[in-house]
Parts: sequence; C-alpha cells; structure tokens
Amino acid sequence: MTSHTTPTRPGRRLIRELLLVAGLFAVYKAGRMLSTGRTDEAFRNAGRVWDAERALHLPGEGAVQRLLLHSDGVVHAANTYYAAVHFPATVLFLVWLYLRRPSHYLWTRRTLAVLTGAALALHLAFPLAPPRMLDAAGLVDTGQVYGPTVYRAAPAADTMANQFAAMPSLHFGWALMLALGMIAATRSRGRALWLLHPLATLLVIVGTANHYWADAIVATLLLGAALLMVPRPAARTGAPAVGNLPRPRRTAEPVAAVPLAVPAGGER
Repeated sequence: MTSHTTPTRPGRRLIRELLLVAGLFAVYKAGRMLSTGRTDEAFRNAGRVWDAERALHLPGEGAVQRLLLHSDGVVHAANTYYAAVHFPATVLFLVWLYLRRPSHYLWTRRTLAVLTGAALALHLAFPLAPPRMLDAAGLVDTGQVYGPTVYRAAPAADTMANQFAAMPSLHFGWALMLALGMIAATRSRGRALWLLHPLATLLVIVGTANHYWADAIVATLLLGAALLMVPRPAARTGAPAVGNLPRPRRTAEPVAAVPLAVPAGGER
C-alpha cells in the first residue's frame, strides 16, 4: 500500500501566499518591460536627474564608487550583493513573518504590493537610464567589468530585464521595508541593526552605478506613502487583553461543621 502525503492546511496556506507574492512579482517584471524601447527618452531623463542632483548639491555617485574600486574583492562583493541578496532576502523575510508574525506579514505584504505597484507606474511614466550608461557621470559599469552582473551589455538585447526602470529603486525600497518590518515585529534591543541592510543596499546600488541617489529618495517617499495607506497591525503587548482572560472557576462554599452532641457524663 502506498501512502500519499498532502501538505497540512498551514502548509497549503504558505504555498498559496508564496505563489501570490511570486505572481505579483512576475506581473511587475512583465509590466515594466513595456518601456524598454524608449531609449532616447530614458537618456534625456537621465540627464535631467543628473543635473537636478548637482543643482541640489547631492554628493556625487562617483565618490561611493571610488571606495569600491580600491579592491577587486570589494567591488565583486558589491556586485554579488546587488545580484543575489535583493529577492531571496525579501522572500525569507516574508516567510518568517508568515510563520512567526502573521499580522505583520499581512501588513508587510500589502505595503510591498502598494509600493511595487506605484513603482511600476513610475517606471512606465518615467523611463530612466542608470548612471552607468550616462557619459556625463563618468562611472564604471562594475557588473560588466568585474562581475557578476544581471544585465546584458546592450539594453536592447536584454530580454529578461528593463534596464531603463531605474526610478525608483526597489532594491532600496524593499530593503528599507524589510528593516522597518523586522523592527516592528521584534522586541530585541539590537533590532535597529536591521537598518544596516538598507544602508548597505544604498551604498551598493549607488557604488555599482545602477542607481542615482534620487532613485533611493523616490523609493523612500513612495514607501512612506504606502505605509500611510496600509493600516498597521495591532500593537503587541506582554499581557493578554482583559476580555480574553479565562474566567476563574467558582468553587463550592465550605460546609459549616455541625457540632456533635456529647452525652452527659462524658465519653463512654
């Protein structure tokens, strides 16, 4: 006799949620491919963003890249972080929340969905060539020179990714949501250290010349708007609510002792 094992109900729910998240991501990836052919517009927008950053006296992206280029190992690690950490870290984060903090999972999933939808709309409305393609920036395409890279050298030949979807940076937006979600869902004293993940992501996306500072700024603004739109989960407290406490059992009243009559003359 052969036995067939089927996933438990919680297991089926987890699989359903993973498929839902993967489906939303697939729709996002397919949707942003709609702006791949707008090369001239993407480079015009890149020039405008570069000029706007200089007018606002933002630090040059080249300052971060020069720090990475001091060592081949460091720049290779940055490229690997860009290529390999973004999506797996987000998936692990969502799985952990689903298993350990269900209410925070729903809040996070909805927030990421709003953020990603807004990002897709902006990708379609404002195609943007990354700084590694902009001659005025004078930056090195570290992925092509040092590897690894997730992009082809010619954007027109890249059928797997839209290289003109630079603004906003979902690398940074998702990393920032991961940090905020872990801070909200945990109570450890060192939970603020989760902010190192978006900080490292910011240095990586700028240092590898895949994004401008402005891409991270816009992602932060969109995430802030999404957080305002999605209701936060109820605050966790150390004690359960009074209404949820079990009622004490009623105990039987003690029976009063009945004195025994003692016959005259004392004990027999």
